[in-house]
Amino acid sequence: MTDKLSAVSQENVAGDAVDKIISQWQAQRPDLDLEGMATIGRVKRCAALLQPKLESVFKQFDLSFWEFDVLATLRRSGDDCCLSPTELFSTMMITSGTMTHRMKQLESRGLVERLPNPQDARSMLVKLTAEGFSKVDAAVTAHTINEKQILAGLPAEKLAALDIALVELLKVLEE
Repeated sequence: MTDKLSAVSQENVAGDAVDKIISQWQAQRPDLDLEGMATIGRVKRCAALLQPKLESVFKQFDLSFWEFDVLATLRRSGDDCCLSPTELFSTMMITSGTMTHRMKQLESRGLVERLPNPQDARSMLVKLTAEGFSKVDAAVTAHTINEKQILAGLPAEKLAALDIALVELLKVLEE
């Protein structure tokens, strides 16, 4: 085991699900450098465990994760809560076809409306309705409280160090 992996395992005496996987690989393939597998495995496991905790709050507002994401993107876009479909799908990193389908669903629920674009008569803008605005405002308030509760078990200094490390990882991945 590398020194860094040893330090993580010693600090995490009880171990975690990733430690078991790493241990199994070490037994079968002691020649492998498993440092990357350990880190990426933990990031993936955290993401998988976070998803249902986040979705539970959205469900309280009769929203799915993606619906919250679209509404929140519109809400944080500025005072008019209005974007072009292209701006929306670019921000959310989804295809235009997926965005069209999502817009139809949100529009049928009365959460968004499509308006003519005053800058371009050939295109439309997507805007939050009053109901969509109220729903996402309440949901984002509960969401931020939930996130704080999820992270409450980490001391402030470890949380800050984790955030710094994740910023660095994102920079590497986004290059």
